[in-house]
Amino acid sequence: MGSLRPMSFTALTCLIATAVMAQERLPTIPPDQYTAEQKAAAEEFLAARKVPVFGPFEPLMYSPDVMSQARAMGDYLRYKSRIGTTLSELVILVTAREWTQDYEWYVHAPIAAKAGIRPEIIEAIRDGRRPTGMSEDEELVYDFSSELHQNKRVSDGTFARAEKRFGKPAVVDLVAINGYYTLLAMQLNAARYALPKDGVPVPRFPE
Repeated sequence: MGSLRPMSFTALTCLIATAVMAQERLPTIPPDQYTAEQKAAAEEFLAARKVPVFGPFEPLMYSPDVMSQARAMGDYLRYKSRIGTTLSELVILVTAREWTQDYEWYVHAPIAAKAGIRPEIIEAIRDGRRPTGMSEDEELVYDFSSELHQNKRVSDGTFARAEKRFGKPAVVDLVAINGYYTLLAMQLNAARYALPKDGVPVPRFPE
């Protein structure tokens, strides 16, 4: 009977790293353990959103002032932006994909489909491919958002197209949606916020 080979240092390190990665760094705070400030922020959240604190706002509850400000900004950008809710959902998917944010994608891919973004467009973004068959508005918003994330700026041509089509106020909103959902994606990634059991992680880009 052969002896078991000892686990190599590299294998052991990978095993430990995998276990650590699975742990949330900012676990959800039970409501009965809220401070007075957290309780007030949670009550404001419930009044505004009609649901208890959830998703990216749970790790943000460690800083209730930041959570409340983020929620207020989201109230406008998610539901009232000048580019409309359908195009804003496309922006959110681009952002979630750029940040490989599983929870953000899990929540918003179904919302985007319901808002009118075609399944093949959603699938292409998920796979990291440029979608084909987009409408002119979808293509413009996709180009603008992709340039902003990947190049950290927007070309003169793309900006001019967006300004001509939507106007300056809507362009500001378009940038803000990208920035806001980047903030949430960063918080979720930094916190290692868990994907629900029925969720499927988005494909990882090559390192």
